[in-house]
Amino acid sequence: MKNLALFILGICMSIGAFLLSTPAYAANVITDDISIVKARVISVETLPETTLPGFDRPTDSQNITVEIIDGPDTGLQTTFTNDYIQLKKGDVFYLNHITNAYDSTSYHSVQDPYRLPLLIVFALVFVALVVWIGGKQGIRALIALAGSFAAIFYILIPSVLGGYSPVAVAIFVASLIIILGSYITHGFNRTTTTAVFGMIITIVLTGGLAYVAMNLGKFTGYASEDSVYLYMNSRGSIDMLGLLTAGIIIGLLGVLYDTAIAQAIIVEELHHIAPHVPRKEIFSRSMRVGREHIGATVDTLALAYAGASLPLLLLFAMPPVHVGLTANKEIFASEIMRILIGSIGLIITVPITTFIAVRMLVRPAKNVSTEVIEKELRAIAEHKHSH
Repeated sequence: MKNLALFILGICMSIGAFLLSTPAYAANVITDDISIVKARVISVETLPETTLPGFDRPTDSQNITVEIIDGPDTGLQTTFTNDYIQLKKGDVFYLNHITNAYDSTSYHSVQDPYRLPLLIVFALVFVALVVWIGGKQGIRALIALAGSFAAIFYILIPSVLGGYSPVAVAIFVASLIIILGSYITHGFNRTTTTAVFGMIITIVLTGGLAYVAMNLGKFTGYASEDSVYLYMNSRGSIDMLGLLTAGIIIGLLGVLYDTAIAQAIIVEELHHIAPHVPRKEIFSRSMRVGREHIGATVDTLALAYAGASLPLLLLFAMPPVHVGLTANKEIFASEIMRILIGSIGLIITVPITTFIAVRMLVRPAKNVSTEVIEKELRAIAEHKHSH
């Protein structure tokens, strides 16, 4: 099984090297000089409330004097007006110092409060619970999670920024995450290999479907504000439509793991309990469980996307409301497509993985009498009839 796993990994690495051998297009990016450093508020002067254009509610603003506490400019003080997150004396935050690339003008602004200590506390709670409750399996899952993020940060992101096709990179990275994550978490065995095959096939099919859908729908990839900023900062060197498709592919990985592994284990367990039951019956029984899984997971997937897009839903629910026009807008239509394509990928994972599992894991027993087999099939038929 280890040789088979290494063979699969070698194939994916070769495909990845081929896909990434030629950049889609690359450009010399000229960007503003942006320096982000940690700073501490020394003094605060509260300014009168103002009303920003387009808003009816008053907005707080303040003049703050801050001291830079890391980087080459440590100890340097500066004063500027802040109308973003209101700070108080002693607060630590990240300071933006932006110098325009064309006219060399510069200004300071508050980027974000210093939240890392809070994030670290909750991360430690998460890790502790995974290890305490999950045991060795939980530790393996944490290692796989770390590997997944490493693949995203050290392969996916640099490759896309380098001008390579986001879709090709996403399919390669997703396949790599599937292989490494599955074998680290569940071990080198036939069941894991079955799930890996099912997930990779689903990722390739879903990626192709997403690519076709994005082009048929004439999506641009510029619907969100962060996409526009990314395109501007990269000076147009990134394929934004491909990036939208890549996001759908990577976002699908989480639900694929659960579904594919579950179906492979179901087939394995059914075969262990009744090794003389034919493959067709094992497939039928496993698909019944898979359908129940689909019913629960599709709902979970849709609600997860809806929760992430709640501000967007509220925005388009405000008068005047035109359902057709609202759904047709790219910013909303792209989220709908994300839900639909993700759900399609989830659904097709069940029959694909189940079929592969039945072919790879089920070896019907040969030394079982015909009477035993007929008795078992009658019992199965009666059970089906009772439902």
